[in-house]
Amino acid sequence: MSWRALVERLRGNAESAGDEWDPWSAVLAREGRRWRTARDAARGGRRVLIAPGAGGFHLGALVESLLAAGLTLRGAEVEVFLCDSALPACQMTEIATSPPETLREAPPQPRCAKCEKRGAGVFAPLGLPTQWLGATLTPEERAEAARVARAVSPERVAEFRWHDLAVGEHAVAGALRYFARGDFAEEPARDPILGNYLRAALLAALAMEKVLARGRFEVACFNHGIYVPQGIIGEVCRREGVRVVTWNPAYRKSSFIFSHEDSYHHTMISEPAAAWEGMSWDDRREKETLAYLQSRRAGTQDWIWFHDEPEEEATRISREVGVTFRRPAVTLLTNVMWDAQLHYRSKAFPNMLAWVLETIRYFARRPQLDLVIRVHPAELRGGVPSRQLLAAEIRRAFPELPANVFLVGPESQVSTYRLAELSNAVLIYNTKTGIEAASLGVPVVVAGEAWIRGKGFSHDATSPEDYRAILDRLPFDGKLSADRLRRARKYAYHFFFRRMIPLRPIEQRERGGKFALRLGSLAELKPGFECGLDVIAAGILEGTPFIYPAEALA
Repeated sequence: MSWRALVERLRGNAESAGDEWDPWSAVLAREGRRWRTARDAARGGRRVLIAPGAGGFHLGALVESLLAAGLTLRGAEVEVFLCDSALPACQMTEIATSPPETLREAPPQPRCAKCEKRGAGVFAPLGLPTQWLGATLTPEERAEAARVARAVSPERVAEFRWHDLAVGEHAVAGALRYFARGDFAEEPARDPILGNYLRAALLAALAMEKVLARGRFEVACFNHGIYVPQGIIGEVCRREGVRVVTWNPAYRKSSFIFSHEDSYHHTMISEPAAAWEGMSWDDRREKETLAYLQSRRAGTQDWIWFHDEPEEEATRISREVGVTFRRPAVTLLTNVMWDAQLHYRSKAFPNMLAWVLETIRYFARRPQLDLVIRVHPAELRGGVPSRQLLAAEIRRAFPELPANVFLVGPESQVSTYRLAELSNAVLIYNTKTGIEAASLGVPVVVAGEAWIRGKGFSHDATSPEDYRAILDRLPFDGKLSADRLRRARKYAYHFFFRRMIPLRPIEQRERGGKFALRLGSLAELKPGFECGLDVIAAGILEGTPFIYPAEALA
């Protein structure tokens, strides 16, 4: 199940839970006096803003309310920032439920009322001060946002800055996510939808400016850190000197990735190698890493996975794909085209599609090699299925593929991991699977903003010319060296066991089923009880690294 499929399932959970889903009242009915005492004692403590932005994101509200309670019990004065149906478009707006013709000039959208009600239902029992986005804005400010948005041509939105904030970048990312495309080339509704996202970004920026002007916060915490409104919340906080903490669900069950100052899309690239390369390493940790990576083929230890019964048998893969593996094969792993369209400094190509097409052209000139293109399964199986399919884009550019290029569609059950094992090398743009391929000993070539870039065990291209020069060395002479393989597996352990921090009170009742807060007592949220929460709380309050000491606890 992909991250997007997980989000969609969680939204379904919220539907079944009712509009006023409330995970806290049962606990507070037993310990209301203890909670009120802790909340009163925290007044005057370190000021923390929990800023979900969209309260209808089921897992987001669950995690962020848990953080609000845990931080309060550690003496922090916590406030909450939610949207009250004020935005004409946001991360919760999807084309399947809000088609372009329904996106009127004024909110709310069809999803807004439920989103607002659910956010209130989660946080209200905690009794923490809550600021609502729309309630902070005057009619004049709303009119100003509309005026500014109308004045920006669609072609200029991506570069548009307002009050020194990159509002245009997040508006474009949000609109691409809405259309589930990597570009706007075939979207007749581009202009009004992009205008809605830009206006929403401006409204979120105005509201957050006023929230920060009313009371100084030391740190703000919210999910994802991109799109609208979360990306804008981060932009304003950073400009005003408020520390930013973002989080995302991780692959492993009940685990999450937290980052300082920016979305993990950026921070996992820039994280220094010193965070993990000095970690002690032994056979036990290596076996633990390899056992977990083996489990990821079917996702048995994860709550994000793609195949229940992946095809691993080489002869059946060969029969389905058409590649014989008698000559060196190279596997190219793609991403969903619309996902996280942000600015990066280090990628060799302007976008993933340009990279894929250039790679096909290159291999057409190398008939002694085979290229297998594995299209990401989340194109079809994600919570927001892609409306710009990579296979169609490839066929448009190449009505007939070169004889040595083979396409594995997103519907295929072929195991990506087995393809990597059968390959001389793996080519990636920014997929996390590069970590796993390298840990299998397969050389990995990075053309985009993948997290393994610069970690010392991949071939990192910095330009199209550099990328082609790396490909000129194919086929590589065997697997990764012992030193590179060791680094790859150490980084895999760091990523999957240390950066993925467990929050055990967040529970999935059954595989692929509902999520809930499993909490017997408020004492379980106090310091010293739950190591993962201790690590996260220290990171939020003290700025310490979000690294779980898995090696010390095993």
